[in-house]
Amino acid sequence: MITVSLKRFYFFLFTSTLLSGAIGYAQQQTIHTMYGKSVEPSELTQGIKTIMEQHSVPGLSIAVINNNELVYHSALGVSNIETNEPVNGESIFEAASLSKPIFAYFALKMVEQGKLDLDRPLHEYLPHPGFAPESEEDAKLITARMVLAHQAGMPNHASGKKIKLAFKPGTGFGYSGEAYQYLAAVIGMQNEVGWKEGLNDLFQKKVTGPLGMPHSTFVWDDYIAEHKVYGHDEDDGTPKHRVPSEGYWEDGVFSAYSSLHSEAKEYAQFVIAMLKKEGLKQETFEEMLKEHTHFDEDNPLRKEVGQTGWGLGFAQKRTPEMTMHMHTGNNHDFQAYVMFVPEKKYGLVVFTNCAKMIQVVSGLSEILGPQF
Repeated sequence: MITVSLKRFYFFLFTSTLLSGAIGYAQQQTIHTMYGKSVEPSELTQGIKTIMEQHSVPGLSIAVINNNELVYHSALGVSNIETNEPVNGESIFEAASLSKPIFAYFALKMVEQGKLDLDRPLHEYLPHPGFAPESEEDAKLITARMVLAHQAGMPNHASGKKIKLAFKPGTGFGYSGEAYQYLAAVIGMQNEVGWKEGLNDLFQKKVTGPLGMPHSTFVWDDYIAEHKVYGHDEDDGTPKHRVPSEGYWEDGVFSAYSSLHSEAKEYAQFVIAMLKKEGLKQETFEEMLKEHTHFDEDNPLRKEVGQTGWGLGFAQKRTPEMTMHMHTGNNHDFQAYVMFVPEKKYGLVVFTNCAKMIQVVSGLSEILGPQF
């Protein structure tokens, strides 16, 4: 068996060659930051290679948006540090919780089509059978708006246990993938498609098809099986083949909170739609991007990273000059990040096949200015 230290040795031995010859998808345009600085594509690519080498990042896919258009896309590194198969423009990553904002966009399409009311209790559409007796009455108050703004009071994951609400719905903030999955079940029922492949088909018809994201999916398919990169264990960096046959990503499961598979160039099409306000009505975008949950000064997220609140799908970081709409994704062996600023017509998308997103974004901030 190859030891961890030996794996690291081989990683650095081979990536110096792989990165120099990696397939880049940068368009030949000068990149303009939000802070008045201009960066050439070659400078950014070299900077990313340095970040990857410094922090043992196996592979990544990155896209930068200027003036509401894609100006830079690169796929760098390796899919698997043991085989050194290179990442390329077709490589697919796990989006992790970047699933949530695009699912929110999908949910708001359902609102516009009359399939869902943001403020009607979800209980009236579909009673949830998993609440503990002491939470059953308050659970009847949960609405789609509360779910999308993380105000439902549900835990992030129930893990098969009865759900006890942390607070009365609508009165606090509690990040919850479990609540997103409840909303997904409601949407599936309202459209008579269930909450597995049929819901994914509807999502692709309403979202990824119109936005030009042909290979982005919540449900496992043949393309993902052929092009998905390996994840790398967050503790020791061991490659993991995260496929159904290895016990990951059960076929047919639509997990609204985490199962999207995509890559930076495709996900950037969703960000561009957000910036251009395409696919939803103007008033719906205003509702999606306004602050629904406000963080007090003593909120841990505000103290740690400066986030000031949450809209319907995206976290927010507001300053007098701009508002960053952002979301992180963490499936442990895969991490991802998205951020866009309407005032600057700017966006960033990064997918990695390891648990080094903080280091990557910190490094990018040295090149492009603060990105988080």
